[in-house]
Amino acid sequence: MTLSRALLASSALALAVSACGSGDDSTGAEGKVTVATTFYPLEYAASQVGGEYVDVSNLTRPGAEPHDLELTPQQTAEVSRADQLVYLAGFQPAIDDAVKDVGDNAFDVSDAAQLDIGAPDEEAEPGDDHGHGHGHGEGHDDGGQDPHFWLDPIRYGKVADAIAEQLAETDPDHAADYRANAKAFTDELSDLDSELKSGLEDCTQPDLVTGHAAFAYFADRYGFHQVSVSGVTPDAEPSPSEMADLIAYVKEKQVSTVYAETLVPSDLADTIARDGGAQVAVLDPIEGITDESAGSDYFEVMRSNLATVQEGQECT
Repeated sequence: MTLSRALLASSALALAVSACGSGDDSTGAEGKVTVATTFYPLEYAASQVGGEYVDVSNLTRPGAEPHDLELTPQQTAEVSRADQLVYLAGFQPAIDDAVKDVGDNAFDVSDAAQLDIGAPDEEAEPGDDHGHGHGHGEGHDDGGQDPHFWLDPIRYGKVADAIAEQLAETDPDHAADYRANAKAFTDELSDLDSELKSGLEDCTQPDLVTGHAAFAYFADRYGFHQVSVSGVTPDAEPSPSEMADLIAYVKEKQVSTVYAETLVPSDLADTIARDGGAQVAVLDPIEGITDESAGSDYFEVMRSNLATVQEGQECT
């Protein structure tokens, strides 16, 4: 009797395993388009656009600096198996290397993001735009582009639309759903943009002194002049003379707030604020969401950033 029951249990287990691998949509991931993304803003956009028809993963773990991503063998296999890899060329060197082996399944969002703001020259003086006219960076174009497009909600919406078209091509049966989801997402982004414009239209302090040069598109859209402690990558630390110049700039311009950020130590921002007579606040570039983030998703953190900038830039 015991043996019969064991055989029955074994048979039931075998049937259950067989059912899980049968392609039945009720199992969850089965039948969905698998999308590997490379950092949080792309993961969030792909999830919003793909909805119930996609299974989205993020190759950058929560709390990690996306610039420093190194792929494990398991992640490399995940990239090769995915129906779609959504990435931003030039942002994460490990991904640029992996893309060479992915082929047509890799989708670079750079064109949709309209990356037209040059990365700052690390050797430029604070406040020196070198004739660019953007009014957002402390240096001139060093040959690369600032990648942080998602801090401008309108550019972020264009990337969401492009992801929708890419998914529609991969999974034409649900093309209308992807486009409808993208429309709902971009409408929400447009509403956020209106909030930001309204909340930041009258600010006393135009100089946005940030931890690293991640806020060029934000500054460009909302009328600020970005001056950063470090470059586009947060590990590009300034020299002692550059630190002294930035402290002098903070004093001269009577900057009241220096912005540190999540995922990066605040030591440099603390030093500049202390020696420049300013305070420190946290401004999140939303490269990842952690328990330390001031919100659980992109919209919540952006609205937290709005409140932080309103106070730090003395907006009415």
